[in-house]
Formats: sequence, structure tokens, C-alpha cells
Amino acid sequence: MRRRRRRRQGLSMSKRRRRRVRRHRRFSVPGEVRRTLFEEIKASIKNNYNQDRSFWRPVLPWGGVFTIKAGRKAVSCTPLYVEIRLKNTCTIDGFLMLLYVILNENENFPRELSLHLGREFVDCFLYLMDTYSFTTVKLLWIWDKMEKQQYKSEVHKASLIIDLFGNEHDNFTKNLENLMSTIQESYCSNWRCPTRVQEDQQRTININPPQEIPHGNLIRLAVDELFCSRIELCEEHGCGGLREFSQRVFCHGAPPFVVLNMQHWKSEDLAYVPYYLDLSDHKYLLEGATLFNKEEHHYSAAFQIDGHWMHYDGLRNVNLILLNKPPEFLLLSSLVYIRATEK
Repeated sequence: MRRRRRRRQGLSMSKRRRRRVRRHRRFSVPGEVRRTLFEEIKASIKNNYNQDRSFWRPVLPWGGVFTIKAGRKAVSCTPLYVEIRLKNTCTIDGFLMLLYVILNENENFPRELSLHLGREFVDCFLYLMDTYSFTTVKLLWIWDKMEKQQYKSEVHKASLIIDLFGNEHDNFTKNLENLMSTIQESYCSNWRCPTRVQEDQQRTININPPQEIPHGNLIRLAVDELFCSRIELCEEHGCGGLREFSQRVFCHGAPPFVVLNMQHWKSEDLAYVPYYLDLSDHKYLLEGATLFNKEEHHYSAAFQIDGHWMHYDGLRNVNLILLNKPPEFLLLSSLVYIRATEK
């Protein structure tokens, strides 16, 4: 009987999600609009009357409380807690919001991302965001993608407190499995070089500002330096040969989106942010960014939907605002680009 139940429960999450949405609409109160979160956001952009540029309800607010319906069995648990409290969630909030927008903007991206993060995770993530289950979706990321040593947890009275204070690249970007893994090979012209053939593999995309400030687009120059082929003097001691670097390529094909780690860049180096990049023979378009306020040690995010830029800050009461123009990227933590659709 257990096997049969498991098989019945083994329906794909996408099918279950569609059935729940249909059931939700079927039994909705007459005159009451039942939409997913993304549909609500798009509708608010389209029906932007009276210059009211804020979304009508909080979206993915900072922190969160999850109440456990444990019943009598909780008495035997040690230690006993009946709720989970989340703190300092801004280190994942902005990226979760960006991920939700990206997955809704392109119908093929959920399937592609499922190859890296798992189909069940992607379907469950979308369903929880669609239905405004914000604390649960954060717990999904914490328990499914993060390592326990990446966050602090303690039991205080009847609450389990999970504190995500830290760096968003540690809490989110590094947990994207092998999505952005790249590799670059190099060969030294000196046959006596002790490491004539080398391979450099990276799981994330970290670009550093040029040491010499040249004219032009600094971000694009830094990306080209990381990805493009080049020839340099070999750095092995006493070698003196020339090292030829091949083009850096993605290990598992071009991902649906990439995150550029910009935390080492200064605001004066960010006068111009490119709206597209060429990465390993693929074109990527700017979709959004995460911003870092050093004084508050707080992260927020900006992204665009149908060409309209929005700013998200989970710590504010009004936390999703439609912008009049693209934001100023002076406090960048990361830039997020999506792969352009092939025509």
C-alpha cells in the first residue's frame, strides 16, 4: 500500500501545481481575483494609475515566522520548539525575488534550471512564490540548498531561530550547484615548464576591476579578460615562456542566467553598466542587480519586467516599487544577466 501511495504522490509537481491553481480558482469567491504573485505584479505595472508606483502588498518581507502544527507528538521532541523564526534574510531575499522573475519571464528556463537544481525544487519554489508562501519558500532554500555551517541556528524558548547574517554570495550564489561552472585551459610554450598544461575551473563568475584604469567599459573589459583567449608571460618561477589561454567555456552549456560578483568594485568604477554581454559565444541581457548598503549592512534588489524597472527591499513596509528610470548601480553587489533568446 505504501508503494502505491508513493506512486500516486509521485505526480510531477508541475501537474499538481496546475491542479491546485485550477481548484483555487474554481472555489474562489465570486468577484474575487485569484492570481499568482507574478500575475499580480504585472497587472500592477499595466494598471499604474494616479502615479501610484508601489505594489499593493508586501512581497517576500524580511525575516519570517513559520508555525509548526506538531500536536501531541511535539512533547517527545528534544529540544521542543513550535515555531521557526528567520532573521537577516536579505542575504537570500533579493536573489529569490530575481530567480522568481527570471523563471516567469522565459517558459524554457524552469526546465533548464531543473537540470541543475532539481525539478522538484524548481516546481515547489514556483508554487510557493505563486501562492505568497514567503517564509516557506525561504525555508525551502535554506534546507534544500544551503549547508548547515552557512547559517547560525539556536533554540530560544519555544522557537528555533535561524540567522542568515553574512554575505549573499555565500548564502545564494555559491549554492547554485554547477550552473555557472566554467573551465579554461592554458599551454606554455616552454617544454620544460613544470606545469606546462593547466586547467582553471570556477563555479562562480568573479570579475575584478582592472588594475590599470583604461578608457571604455570597465565591466566588459573585465569579463573579456576572464572569458577571452589571450597570451601572457608564464608566471612559473624561472620559466620565461609564453602561456596561451584558450577561451573560457561553460562546463554544462550556456546557463539560462549568470550572476557577476561585483562586491570588490568601487562606485567610481561603475559609471557605465553594460546592458548586454558576450559570454562564451552567447549573448546575455541585463535582467537585474542586487545592491548593498554598507551603513545598514543590508541587501536589496532591482529587476525589470517587460522593460519596466522595479526596486525590491524586503526590510521596508512598501517593499516593491516601480521606478521611473533604470536604477543607479553605484552600490552593486552583483549583476544578473539572462541568456538572450535565439531567433
